[in-house]
Amino acid sequence: MLNESVSDLSLDPLFYPRSVAVLGASQNPNKLGYIQVKALLEGHFEGKVIPINPKSTEILGLACYPSLSEVPEPVDLAIFCVGSNQVQQSMEECARKKVKAAIVFASGFSEIGEEGARQQQTIAEIAKQNGIRLIGPNCVGLVNTINGLVGTFSPAVMSHPLNEQRAVGYVSQSGAFGVLTYMAAAQHGLTFNYFVSVGNEMDTEFSDVVEYMIHDSKTKVISGYLEGAKDTAKLRRLAKEALNKNKPIIVMKAGRSSAGSRAAASHTGSLAGSDQIYDAFFKQTGIIRANDYEDIISFSKLFLSGKLPTGRNTVIISSSGGRGINEADRCEANGLNILPLSEKTRTKIKQGIPPYASAVNPIDLTAAASVSNPELFLAPLQALVEDSEVDNIIFTEFPLSWEEDSPLLQEFIATCKNSDKFVLVTTFPLEGMSIPKGTAAMERNGIPVIPGSLDPICSLAKLVDYSEKYRKNQLASAMEKLGNTRANEERLPSLLKPGETLSEFEASEVLEAYGIPTAKKALAVTAEEAVLHANQIGYPVVMKIDSKDIPHKTEANGIRLQIQNDQEVLQAYTDILQSAKNYNPDAMISGISVHEMLPKGTEVIVGVTKDPAFGPVIMFGLGGIFVETFKDISFRAAPLSRQDAAEMIEEIKANAILKGARGKAAADIDAIIDVLLKVSELIQDSDGLIEELDINPMIVYENGIKAADALIVASEQKFEEIETGG
Repeated sequence: MLNESVSDLSLDPLFYPRSVAVLGASQNPNKLGYIQVKALLEGHFEGKVIPINPKSTEILGLACYPSLSEVPEPVDLAIFCVGSNQVQQSMEECARKKVKAAIVFASGFSEIGEEGARQQQTIAEIAKQNGIRLIGPNCVGLVNTINGLVGTFSPAVMSHPLNEQRAVGYVSQSGAFGVLTYMAAAQHGLTFNYFVSVGNEMDTEFSDVVEYMIHDSKTKVISGYLEGAKDTAKLRRLAKEALNKNKPIIVMKAGRSSAGSRAAASHTGSLAGSDQIYDAFFKQTGIIRANDYEDIISFSKLFLSGKLPTGRNTVIISSSGGRGINEADRCEANGLNILPLSEKTRTKIKQGIPPYASAVNPIDLTAAASVSNPELFLAPLQALVEDSEVDNIIFTEFPLSWEEDSPLLQEFIATCKNSDKFVLVTTFPLEGMSIPKGTAAMERNGIPVIPGSLDPICSLAKLVDYSEKYRKNQLASAMEKLGNTRANEERLPSLLKPGETLSEFEASEVLEAYGIPTAKKALAVTAEEAVLHANQIGYPVVMKIDSKDIPHKTEANGIRLQIQNDQEVLQAYTDILQSAKNYNPDAMISGISVHEMLPKGTEVIVGVTKDPAFGPVIMFGLGGIFVETFKDISFRAAPLSRQDAAEMIEEIKANAILKGARGKAAADIDAIIDVLLKVSELIQDSDGLIEELDINPMIVYENGIKAADALIVASEQKFEEIETGG
């Protein structure tokens, strides 16, 4: 049955084919073609299975045809159980038969080098010209547990019983790791409805499968293993769509340790590692980053409970004081707040527990609850559901003996269902320990029961993060544009110089064109002219070398501060020129800029760098000379929404300073947000003309903000493309 809820039905023949032909089917139990036919039969595939082999007339009781052309009926999906040297011929045969989709297991294509890549491209073109959607090559296939389509040669996929609830889709760029995750999930009672190994992504890539699952009414959670996104713009759009639908995407992104910095003129470029950018992208889009497959399993089980946490305030109920403290530490480490209970709530709890038990969070019911008085688990729950400050309740132990029809268990379930509190039951992560007999009943009623080995507290924190992002998204307006500055879009090329680092004075012109406040300044080419500018601006002033060849003026001793009079201007002019020549004798010097001496404020940095995968990425953080030292920074991919800008500011540790620490006046957060949005607009308008940008420092005040220094590197390649029409 086709999945009619999907807007683009082109992948339907992969997931819901009415007939499947197995090319290279075999009677030999050790051959891939035999294993595949058997898997489809044992999976109880709802459609027709058609073995193809010129040397057989029957395989596993099914009529076998010598070729696709001799099959008397239409074929929706072909599964290639043939070597790489036969794939092109088989694809041409599929084209003649008008097959709609194919799964190609064979390796030996783009992953082995240029020749393999050329062969892969030829096959891809045949498929594209004939409207054939592909999974692979170099993959382990596709499984749909809803209709029994087991399109894989991995016997491990069928080695575990299927759970009734099948609402989590999984897509992987690694075949073997994907199978291991599928098995681990099945062992913990989580059956993926779809499992897709995309392999070399010759046609269908990671985000295509994500898009299918977003529109699939049977999928409630989208999960996966990602090494690198091929189309980050598409993934960003899909993440927004999924967030709008309250359909979380949780992804294990590999390669944390491989992130590195590249040589760059700007602080932003040197500090931006690829993994940092992925991390920021996930936060920006609401994609949950899994640390490992355990997170995917436990997060999915938590979300499928059908209830989103209302906040971070968490209460732990335990029958072991030590376990309660340990889990409290784990909660705090993951950003959950162990709520100090009110006197009113503690009094209610004390009325239902022994005097030797503790009503302080974490609540310790003592061993009596586990051994002789399991009813004690109910007393604190009934008090906590009435406390409006409580968001989450975690039971670190639970009565093992309560059967499904136990009145106490039924009372527990009813209390949880009638409350908005998120209730989680977890068990001690010790192999062989019994799980509560009432587990199935609790899970059916929206109370997840997850062993501690899956680290459910970490996943609960991720669910809280997702819940916050989802609710903010519901309130946020569509992407806004600040002001009517798009008239500057046509001016930008004239303000930039191909492949060059703009001097600070030139960079300031670009910022001013977009309404970004800058310090008053003027460029002097003689000492006398510097004196004239200083008097017009007003003492005290700052003087700086202005040269595209000296982007970091402090290193060149090219700055003088607090200049108070004409004589000091004359001396500073001479000293700065000499320092600059000593630092870089070949530097082209535009002059010396004279700036107003900005009053003290909080120094921040706003920057832009170009990431190979995400394009322009905007950075915000603590500024001045300490940005490289403290690296207190946040990133987001352009364009920014107002919510993105606010979250960037919230994310840095120095946010406490901006909010006004130790009696200091709070900085103008709205002014920072406005600058971030204007920089976002500038970088979007530049359409690749700007390679790097740093505004460092920007001085933020109680009211207002001003750029004290700026650096812009223009792209030579983009200018060449414009000139040649490329």
